Amino acid sequence: MKFVDEVKVRVRAGNGGHGCVSFRREKYVPKGGPDGGDGGKGGDVILEATEKKHTLLDFRYRHLFHATSGKHGSGQNRHGRSGEDLILEVPLGTVVKDAETKETLIDLTEPGQRWLAAKGGLGGRGNARFVSSTRQVPRFAQDGQEGEEREFVLELKLIADVGLVGLPNAGKSTLITAISAARPKIADYPFTTLVPNLGVVQYGDAPPFVVADIPGLIEGAHQGAGLGIRFLRHIERTRILVHLVDVSQLPQDDPLHPYRQVDNELKNYSDVIQDKKKIIVLNKIDMIPSSGKLCAITEAYGKLGYPVLLVSALRKEGVKELVRLLAQMLHETEEESG
Repeated sequence: MKFVDEVKVRVRAGNGGHGCVSFRREKYVPKGGPDGGDGGKGGDVILEATEKKHTLLDFRYRHLFHATSGKHGSGQNRHGRSGEDLILEVPLGTVVKDAETKETLIDLTEPGQRWLAAKGGLGGRGNARFVSSTRQVPRFAQDGQEGEEREFVLELKLIADVGLVGLPNAGKSTLITAISAARPKIADYPFTTLVPNLGVVQYGDAPPFVVADIPGLIEGAHQGAGLGIRFLRHIERTRILVHLVDVSQLPQDDPLHPYRQVDNELKNYSDVIQDKKKIIVLNKIDMIPSSGKLCAITEAYGKLGYPVLLVSALRKEGVKELVRLLAQMLHETEEESG
């Protein structure tokens, strides 16, 4: 399935039906009064968050959506039927922004959450509504109002508990395969992961949690380099970051350089991301035969002040310890927020 996480759409609500100018014409009623009915209200356009959708693909090739208009009123006080509302389903985590000002209008994060995107026009009143003591034969009616037409940018931010970040080929896809049922594409060249992958992880009796494998970041990502800021937004909702480092590719003179490279991109993109809880995972330890060298690398990363775990995602070494720590930290964050 093609992953689409940002689209521009235009929505148009239905117009209200016109009121009717009509007079009674009945046998044996020589002076029938006005009996023009009201027009029906135009349909609204509503966005609804749903767990059934995981991408904005429905909006990729169709950009205009409009609700039906209300019917016109008719004689004998018959009111026009209202137009049907148009309900557009969007994935959980969809942010709606004004296309012109870029102002965030709503963040749809709860299943069933609804937002009125465009309001249908009111129906016009028929001439029967305008009868008064001084105006007993009104020969006019109201036109229906036009429905709203608005343009939005829909931006999807994945909702995940844990975000996996790191340079291309750090082993994020292999790790998410080792800890969940997700099966992303894995190869030994950069940018194997072109879209975020989600995996559900279960540890003992703890509630299951969702892990997102974010495509590899490179220097300048916050300015659009590589896969750019397109996927950095998906990290914003995560509660914990797992920073993967490929220990087999560390420069000898500065083993912390790969970590700093990605960390700087996170800092430049958002302070919110930088403040999240973090675990550093030193991956591919099976490719470091020297235990002394591995100890030196672990000591260097330990000085950063975050938990450091040694893992071989390919051989699933250290994976259980990582999952246990993630479940524990997520439980702690829930207690802190609750």
